[in-house]
Amino acid sequence: MTRLLNPISPARTAGLIYLVVVLTGIVSLGYIPSHYINMNDAEFTFLQLIGNGLGFRIGIAAGFICYIAFLFLPLALYRLLSHVNRNAALLMVILAVVSVPISLLNLTNKLDILSILNLDAYGTSMTQEQVQTAIMLSLEKYNNGIVIAKIFWGLWLLPFGYLVFKSNMLPKLLGVFLILGCFGYLIDVLGRTLFPEFPQSIFGGYVTSPASIGEIGTCLWLLIFGVRKKV
Repeated sequence: MTRLLNPISPARTAGLIYLVVVLTGIVSLGYIPSHYINMNDAEFTFLQLIGNGLGFRIGIAAGFICYIAFLFLPLALYRLLSHVNRNAALLMVILAVVSVPISLLNLTNKLDILSILNLDAYGTSMTQEQVQTAIMLSLEKYNNGIVIAKIFWGLWLLPFGYLVFKSNMLPKLLGVFLILGCFGYLIDVLGRTLFPEFPQSIFGGYVTSPASIGEIGTCLWLLIFGVRKKV
């Protein structure tokens, strides 16, 4: 027989931190890029950034919050799951934390775009085409940095998924999705590296879906239900 832990618990603390990561991640990695950036249209991107600079800045701020919260998330999960397998829990923490400085440093490429858009304030004269080229180059560098970060966004899910699966504290299916998510991220990284057309393929568009299902599902389960405890 199982029962749910009380509402004030390490599980819900981890769920709350996870929710911050998920929501800010959606804003910074999904919503803002889809509305402001088109890597195939430099003029559109330039006009969007000029006309809606605040939204772009909000995306950067959301990225800062996301990665800082992600620094604390594996520590909260370690507290919750380390009794299952301490070595796996430690590996989970290490692989997750390694991604944080990579992700934060990568945001300098977006900060560089703000500097480029403000070049007139420094008396620097560039043609609009040159500005657009500089912006797209910074965005390309940012995307390359995301590819590097994805290696660790994937790797940490393997020990995390294993701990969820073995714990009997959360649905085992979530652990399966997390483990599949690890390999999905790694396939995505290799696909983008080896095949330029991979992101536009049907498979490339869905290969990281198991990770999204596993992470969002785990976040909501922890936040709403807590974890099950043997009695």
